Amino acid sequence: MQADQKSAALELTLKLCTEFEGFSEKPYLCPAGVHTIGYGLTHYSGGKKVTMQDAPISKEKALSETRYLLAGFQESVLQCCPAIKSTGLLAACTDLAYNIGANAFGSSTLRKVVNEGGSNDDIAAQFRRWNKGGGKVLAGLTRRREAEIAII
Repeated sequence: MQADQKSAALELTLKLCTEFEGFSEKPYLCPAGVHTIGYGLTHYSGGKKVTMQDAPISKEKALSETRYLLAGFQESVLQCCPAIKSTGLLAACTDLAYNIGANAFGSSTLRKVVNEGGSNDDIAAQFRRWNKGGGKVLAGLTRRREAEIAII
């Protein structure tokens, strides 16, 4: 994938991520019980995990941290899904990987379906499987998956 496509996908991912994560200047526990801050950050660009004792974060710093981390998730997605050629599919997969973790994405059936050249309907069905937090279907995750599907 060309650099301009990757850059466009990253900006699209950032838009999705910030819209659905929302912003919190102070640390909180997400529905899955993980310490989180900013736009869904569970750790910082230097690798340090978020704790409940962390200082507040500005929107500008949170955006910078999120963009940096999303770029890493994008590279992980491209490594395990070299078949991705679409900016929208790359952005959707990167947003999902950020939300569920790179390891979960890498071992997902979605990854297999993408690499096998599955139809958009098959890919959409796999996205829809990832709408739970703490074992419960969450309306916010359902909306997020539909937004990801809309750009593939």
